[in-house]
Amino acid sequence: MGFNHAQQVEILNQNLFDLAGKVNVSFEFFPPNTETMEQTLWSSIKRLEGLSPKFVSVTYGANNSTRERTHRIISKIQKETDLTPVPHLTCIGASKEELVEIAQDYWSSGIRHIVALRGDLPEQSDQQPNMYALDLVKLLKSVADFEISVAAYPEVHPEAPNAQFDLINLKRKVDAGASRAISQFFFDTETYLRYRDRCFASGIEVEIVPGILPVTNFKQLLKFSAMTNVNVPGWMHRLYQGLDGDPMTRNLIAANVAIEQVKVLAKEGVRDFHFYTLNRSDLTYAICHSLGVRETQIPQQAPETLAQPQAVAV
Repeated sequence: MGFNHAQQVEILNQNLFDLAGKVNVSFEFFPPNTETMEQTLWSSIKRLEGLSPKFVSVTYGANNSTRERTHRIISKIQKETDLTPVPHLTCIGASKEELVEIAQDYWSSGIRHIVALRGDLPEQSDQQPNMYALDLVKLLKSVADFEISVAAYPEVHPEAPNAQFDLINLKRKVDAGASRAISQFFFDTETYLRYRDRCFASGIEVEIVPGILPVTNFKQLLKFSAMTNVNVPGWMHRLYQGLDGDPMTRNLIAANVAIEQVKVLAKEGVRDFHFYTLNRSDLTYAICHSLGVRETQIPQQAPETLAQPQAVAV
């Protein structure tokens, strides 16, 4: 049975709204290191709060000053917003005793969900870590019944000897008590879908939440993707070609790529998406709005100036 012209138009129009109410989102922020960036962060948090994300995570640096900023931001989100704050926690540069104390403090303050990561080694360091994410998951579970998210790498962790080793490591983290995995950002959706299938075939039954990174600074992306083992497809090179001095067009392209990426994955049954916001709300807000993730009342707020993306890792 064929469709008449009016029905065909209606089907095409419906595709613009077919994700409304079907997509859940979470957002990642990082601790700012200047007063101006601090103001931008809280402006972004307050604006994105209205979208009712499942949670918001705050990254955790490899030094004490960054750790303290992470704790402070988590505490403020918990006290001053209706959001569910989720701190990142890494085991590089910290003793087991310190990690137990941090975990106990979080639990006593009402934090029930932690993103557990090994963390980055110091630059040019040849030392082997004393602990890995698997050990941190076990430690957290020994302290309290935390909900734990861990990292997943659809294109293989840069330090893993091979894909199978990486997959086995993820399964061990899940078997130790991880509740979900959040993926490194990626741009080839087929790579993520194949990875999800391999996870399921390996007995990994937790959700593999795709990490979505809207790209406005393509040159910086290329540098960072080389370090994180993320493939940047040829079609992205062509999309951003000649746009170095055109931030408005780059933002439009970034939004369109992210929206299409989510739509394709949603058609494959993915419902939860984790956005690397780079502490900016406008682009993430626009993408979510286009995907049907909306608040009841649109906030009356002057648009902020979009900053250039910074390197973000899961």
